Amino acid sequence: MFTTRKIDEQGFEKIVLQDESNGTQVEVIPGCGAILHAFAVINHGKPVNVIDGYETGADFKANVTAKGFKSSKLSPFVCRMKNGSYHFGEGNYRIEKFYLGENAIHGLLYDAVFEVKATEAGASSAAVKLLHTYRGEDAGFPFHYDCEVTYTLQAGNTLTIATEVINKSGGLMPVQDGWHPYFSFGGSINELQLEFQSKRILDFDEGLIPTGKLTPYEDFGSLTQLGDKFFDNCFTLNFAECQPLCVLRDAQQKIQLEIHPGQSYPYLQVYTPPHRQSIAIENLSGAPDGFNNGMGVKVLEAGEKTAFETAYKITLL
Repeated sequence: MFTTRKIDEQGFEKIVLQDESNGTQVEVIPGCGAILHAFAVINHGKPVNVIDGYETGADFKANVTAKGFKSSKLSPFVCRMKNGSYHFGEGNYRIEKFYLGENAIHGLLYDAVFEVKATEAGASSAAVKLLHTYRGEDAGFPFHYDCEVTYTLQAGNTLTIATEVINKSGGLMPVQDGWHPYFSFGGSINELQLEFQSKRILDFDEGLIPTGKLTPYEDFGSLTQLGDKFFDNCFTLNFAECQPLCVLRDAQQKIQLEIHPGQSYPYLQVYTPPHRQSIAIENLSGAPDGFNNGMGVKVLEAGEKTAFETAYKITLL
């Protein structure tokens, strides 16, 4: 049996999805960018939350950018946009929202308020559907669109996150989509093992903007201890390999996270922050600076919809 409930806790209004049979629990924060705040399972009698989140609602509001956009939705563009500028159709545009150095970063919805449209629970799953209506508030993206996000918890500690973008503008609109979760098992990531099925790595310039060059990359094609390995890279995924296309394992605690992206997310960004207490593994529909290089940008006609989906599964070994 699965349940949903709403709770106020730590300055957050949370939607909680729970599998009552084993205690697996998901926490979503609609008012804070629809972030995934917790995905916890019971391991050896103790809850383990694999999501590195925020301490309080005030912490999110004050530090969402300083703490690396943990769990943020990336929309309508992903990662960095060179100089925050792009050309589309007959227009030139410049993003107004957050800049890191000279480049705009991580889209416009990372701190947006989402409305709860529906919750449902039954014998096989629990779900919440969230909606943000973007109406051109940033002059650099004057287009209108709806962003609908649905979290669904199912048996086997599986969480599916589906996003639907609907162009509400009167003409064409470019869009990318992605997620920026940080994963942790409670200790240093140096002790963890990582595996992801990639084809190529994107070459970046000093500003972490793709140069257009792609190089074959299969270094983490099997479980490999992270050690002091540093990542701030983007890879194309190899969908010819079997799912999951990414695994993060804590061999000592005998627990692993598996990522099962749909083909709507053909890029994977991996980032290891300096504190090395968590690792960002990001499903992306396109490459950084996509509005300029065209890698993974969808152009929607007026009224057209597009969908993106990924799934996370926690396995106890």
